Amino acid sequence: MSLQTTTRPPAQRQARAVRLGPRSVIALALVSAVGVAGFGWPFLAPPTSRLSAHAQDAPWLFAGVLVLLVAVVAAAISESGLGPKAVAMLGVLAATGAALRPIGAGTAGIEPMFFLMVLSGRVLGPGFGFVLGSVTMFASALLTGGVGPWLPFQMLAMGWFAMGAGLLPGPDRLRGRAERAMLAGYGFLAAFAYGTVMNMAGWPFMSALASNVAFDPHAPVAANLARFVAYCLATSLGWDLGRAVVTVVLTLALGPAVLRALRRATRRAAFETPVTFDTAGK
Repeated sequence: MSLQTTTRPPAQRQARAVRLGPRSVIALALVSAVGVAGFGWPFLAPPTSRLSAHAQDAPWLFAGVLVLLVAVVAAAISESGLGPKAVAMLGVLAATGAALRPIGAGTAGIEPMFFLMVLSGRVLGPGFGFVLGSVTMFASALLTGGVGPWLPFQMLAMGWFAMGAGLLPGPDRLRGRAERAMLAGYGFLAAFAYGTVMNMAGWPFMSALASNVAFDPHAPVAANLARFVAYCLATSLGWDLGRAVVTVVLTLALGPAVLRALRRATRRAAFETPVTFDTAGK
């Protein structure tokens, strides 16, 4: 009687549509730092600063800066190897995400595009995820007519959202239920984070005279923080909860099929294989 042992083949490194180089990482870090300042300036600027004195103008200023910086980051990532096959994949996923977004428009947080961003970022990596999130939000804004000073903030926040999924641990080894549970947990928390940072982008537009939860440029940071928490609880908690629950449900229900399809498409695309042309017959 002989015992046969089987060993699992070593996990192959997951292909990435974009491998981030040093320049892309630096560009991402810089745009993220400016984005943090753009979102959080009400808590960073003292009441006596000139920025607080122009509270109604500051969001427009940061929106203009973010447009340029997101474009720079996209260009830097493209130079890192966003080839024609990756561009085609980007176009398909961005179009799908843009088409999914209007499905739940105006309906208590039913936003199915978020689960697609989570799964795409997981399979295709953080660099591709950032570009996909930004491009998808831009395309959906054109589709729904949602173009305004909030759009650059949405593009950056969605880029962070999809990029974060690509930074989760175990991209080459973790599979099955454990991976889906991790992605669902990330989607739940990140959906709330997205809603919170977008609240920070729009909150300074409110007039302090209109509500006791609006941003007051003359109030100390602690008072404005309390106002912001009350604003989130009063205006967006239900929407954020709906978004988080829908993301979890779709990730658990459709995740296995979508992950398989994305990984199969990634293998067939062979992003990291250079394109060559056979000229032997000429």
